[in-house]
Amino acid sequence: MDLFTDGTAEFTDGPGDDLLDGLHAWGPARTPVGTFRLTPVRIDRDLPLVHRWMNDPAVAEFWELAGPRHRTAGHLRAQLDGDGRSVPCLGVLDGTPMSYWEIYRADLDPLALHYPVLPHDTGIHLLLGAAGDRGRGLGSVLLRAVADLVLDRRPACARVVAEPDHRNTPSLAAFLGAGFRYAAEVELPGKRAALMIRDRVLRDVL
Repeated sequence: MDLFTDGTAEFTDGPGDDLLDGLHAWGPARTPVGTFRLTPVRIDRDLPLVHRWMNDPAVAEFWELAGPRHRTAGHLRAQLDGDGRSVPCLGVLDGTPMSYWEIYRADLDPLALHYPVLPHDTGIHLLLGAAGDRGRGLGSVLLRAVADLVLDRRPACARVVAEPDHRNTPSLAAFLGAGFRYAAEVELPGKRAALMIRDRVLRDVL
């Protein structure tokens, strides 16, 4: 097992392999609330919307990206200009962009230093854009759909993981409702997080 310069574990894919197995082509998921799709962000098209969401006080409390547009743009570009280990996406429900997602290789992320990582562990970050979409179970439905997409499209991935702030009770409830289990609390740079895991072997049980 090699190490990146920041100390994160590196599990090597073959040369030229897509680190997230062609996320742009994963296709739609049918859910009880409609047809859902992850669409990789394009800054020229999507920056105003993502910037507006990041400046919602309820979002900013945990994402800490409120402020001028260039701050949001920098956060997106850091991923889009990288090697593909993290892909920022819009969540589109029945044709309407309504959420922001980051799908990332947790085993290639600094998070890997803080828990017993497995090769191809895949991470999720999520925010629901509209206040009216929060607090009514929609997050759980979409988290389950996205976790299923990951497990269906990434056969080498045995677990989907997340690390919401341990104070973010609505987020924790959404993950639990989506079949994730609360694995541990971990101290990360800038926050104490709840490590949430959805296991492939338990996907039909939880």
